Amino acid sequence: MSPALVVHATGPGGRLEGTWQSASPGAPVLLIIPGSGPTDRDGNNPGGVTAGTYRLLAEGLAARGIASLRIDKRGMYGSRLAAADPNAVTFGDYVDDVRAWIAEIRRRDAAAPVWLLGHSEGGLVALAAARTSPSLAGLILAAVPGRPLGAVLREQLAADPANAGILAEALDALARFEHGKRVETVSPMLQPLFRPAVQGFLISMLRVDPAALIAQARVPVLILQGARDIQVGRADAETLHRACPASRLVVLAEANHVLKPVASDDRAANIAAYRDPGLPLAEGAVDAIAAMVGGGTAVP
Repeated sequence: MSPALVVHATGPGGRLEGTWQSASPGAPVLLIIPGSGPTDRDGNNPGGVTAGTYRLLAEGLAARGIASLRIDKRGMYGSRLAAADPNAVTFGDYVDDVRAWIAEIRRRDAAAPVWLLGHSEGGLVALAAARTSPSLAGLILAAVPGRPLGAVLREQLAADPANAGILAEALDALARFEHGKRVETVSPMLQPLFRPAVQGFLISMLRVDPAALIAQARVPVLILQGARDIQVGRADAETLHRACPASRLVVLAEANHVLKPVASDDRAANIAAYRDPGLPLAEGAVDAIAAMVGGGTAVP
């Protein structure tokens, strides 16, 4: 396996940084787009996720002759200079940055088929970027919601018994965000999700309709879903698949949201897998992506 290299691109807001896992010239390249919050290029974040999912994907794909580029989000980690305030970004900003990374990949290897692999929120960014990025080879959507964010958040908030005391406040705030309005005062328990600094980003995200975006896809699409995902359910994957019947849907029987294996429905064990960098990816995850990418054809 070739060594991983730190690379940069010039984004609209400044210098972006990522890690390039090379393969032979002309090999397919996957641009791995991270999920929500302060998630770094390896798939970790300070909220208790140390699974290293994106790094493991890059290494597994490299062993199959597929190159990848995994990236830090605007304003964070190696891309911190691209935004003075990482909270003062919008969904559209992330889409613009993906376009900058596509251009950098093509500068490095003009012959390489370029695929976008978006995880969770990153899949929505990938879908939006694909609309205006010519000659993409295809899309890989891993654990991507099939409904607007408001519906997903309502379900997640209601599913956690610990939220009983703040559920009414949370639902009211969501309704306000969906109408483009901010909330000045947020309870301490809701600060991580709805604090004023991130409300602008939330408002931009709540306008995104994943099913409408995927219905416009004109490239091959793989929808990869874990059957034990407690954040994005199988119904979301099936919604995306119905909106794009030409897509390929692969459900991994024991994968959770970060594509780690979980042998039961025990919630504590599922969450523990988010914190285990030594745990390999769920069986079939890399194989499904490699099979899709190997059969992909660039669309002019």
